[in-house]
Parts: sequence; C-alpha cells; structure tokens
Amino acid sequence: MANPIRVLVVDDSAFVRKVVAKMLSRSSNILVVGSARDGEDALEMAERLQPDVITLDLVMPRMNGVEFLRKQNERRRIPVVICSIAHQSGAMALDALEAGAVDFIQKPTALATDLVYEIADELIAKVEAAALSMPFSVHEAPAKPAPAARAQPRRELRADIVVLGISTGGPQALRYLIPQLPANFPVPVAMVLHMPVGYTAMFAERLNAVSHLEVREAKEDDVLAPGVVWLAPAGEHLTFKRADNGLIRAHLDLRPADTQHRPAVDVLFRSAADVFGSRVLGVVMTGMGSDGLLGAAHIKAKGGTVATEAQSSCIVYGMPRAVVEASLSDRSATLDEMAQAITELI
Repeated sequence: MANPIRVLVVDDSAFVRKVVAKMLSRSSNILVVGSARDGEDALEMAERLQPDVITLDLVMPRMNGVEFLRKQNERRRIPVVICSIAHQSGAMALDALEAGAVDFIQKPTALATDLVYEIADELIAKVEAAALSMPFSVHEAPAKPAPAARAQPRRELRADIVVLGISTGGPQALRYLIPQLPANFPVPVAMVLHMPVGYTAMFAERLNAVSHLEVREAKEDDVLAPGVVWLAPAGEHLTFKRADNGLIRAHLDLRPADTQHRPAVDVLFRSAADVFGSRVLGVVMTGMGSDGLLGAAHIKAKGGTVATEAQSSCIVYGMPRAVVEASLSDRSATLDEMAQAITELI
C-alpha cells in the first residue's frame, strides 16, 4: 500500500503496547507511528503524529479512554478501535461507543501471551475497517415519545417478526433507531449485534432505559411477543422454535460452531424464515464483512422481505453492501429513515 494506515497505540501497559504494535505490524497496510501510556499522552501524540486510527485502552491512570475520546473529538475526530478487557471496562466501553468509537475488541489479560496473539487477525481487520469508516456523528433519538399509530383502520400486517443484524457502528445506530419504534409496535424484534462476551446484557439494559419498547437480552425459552426487542447474548446463536401450543420461543445454541461470529446474523435470519415463513422482515445494517448475506437469501427464498441501511449513513458499508450486491434488498434506507421504513414494510 502506497500510504499505510498510521496507527497510534494507547495502553497503560508497556507489554500490551509492544504486543499490539507487533500484531499490527503483521499487516503491510499498517504503520504504527507511536504508542501512548494514557489519555494525556495520547492527546499530545495524536496532535503531533496525526494518526489515521487509534487503538485505545479504557482503564488508564491520569486520563482514561473515555475522557480521552471526548477531548480528542473536540479537536479532530479520529477513528478509534477500543482494545480493552470486558470485566474491567464494560460500562466504559459502552460510554466510548456512544462517544463515537468505531469498534472494539476484547483484550485478554496481559499475562495470557498466546491469547493476545490470537486476536491479531481480528484486530488488523478492525483497524483496516476503521480507517475506511465514515465519520461518526452522534445521532440522538427524538426526546418526545414516539408517535402512536394513527387512529384509522390499519392494513393487515405483512410480517410477524422483524429480525435485525448489525455490527460495526451498531451500538450507536441502535441507540438511535430502537427508541423511535413506538410502544405499540405490532410485532416482536430480534437482533444480533456482534459484541464480545460481557457486553450484551449491559447494552440491552441501556437500550431499554431510552426506548418505548422493552429491550431484553434473550434467554432460553423466552416467549416472543409484540412490543419486546430481544438481543442475542454474545457467545450464543439466537434461534426460534414453535411449541405444540403454537407459541414461538427463543432457543440459544452454540451450534453451528463453524460460523465466523456467534451469534451470527445468518443463523438468526435462517431460523426466522424457517419458523415464520414469508412473514419475516430482515434488516441488515452497518458492519464489516458479509454476515447476513446467506440469511437474507434464505428469507427471500421463503418469500420474506429484506431491508438494508443505505451507504450514506453506515459507519462501515460491508454487511448491507453484500446483500445489495446480491440483489436481495427490497428497500434501502438511511439510519434517519429506517424506523419509518420498518414500519411501512411490516
């Protein structure tokens, strides 16, 4: 690459700074231009070195990662990939994502050297995607209650469930989208968001606090009902099963084991199409890669409908692009338009 991606590594551990730099150096597309031990150092080095991407630890002395991110954004927005430990920084990671971090990766403990190197390929992919990402602008959902359905005869529903897949940029997008769905939303919503283990329950709680719908992390045997949004737990696929009495229940499974992600959008979409037939609306939003492509094809094969987020509002136009280029998208909508598009399509 003529112009490699210039990366600043920020971590309070000298060992981790060295390891992260070594991992990134495995890519000829990346040049580590410096390393900082805390947020204060990072502010000075970001100004001086002008990196394209920053990898950011969160728990640091003097100035933590979230404080750094907020101060840096006041100067110049630089794509940030969080690299931290979930059990130490779960809430801070969500704060950082809400402040505009592009993505994050779960860092093993500093002593687990072999595990640190195992994340090299994922870290490189996320840094490369961050370098190509659209500038993040904080979307705030309307402060007023979402409008209720108009008091007029309603057309028959065309879908019995909305299934949504999202990855890079997902926490920010969902925090904007879900609060726009009204409390009387007529069908259940089930979502896969690519997140490391340790974050999904907390994210569901935060989303629930700002939404008109009830948002939960999915549990085994949950009965699907309108007005509830289920978020697949990190580390488990979310699927559905129809009981003898006709109720649709959530089922969590480690299988299939050969998917790149767990939970996988493809697995959620395929199960929804198998259980609900043509009465499925699949929504594929911002994220790198192509998870959701095979699932969208299965939804379409069963007669269902697929919507995709428009390139102009995606942080990373990867997952929606794969669906659009396969001619599987029935409608494209920006993040600002997505709540209305979902309502119209069902």
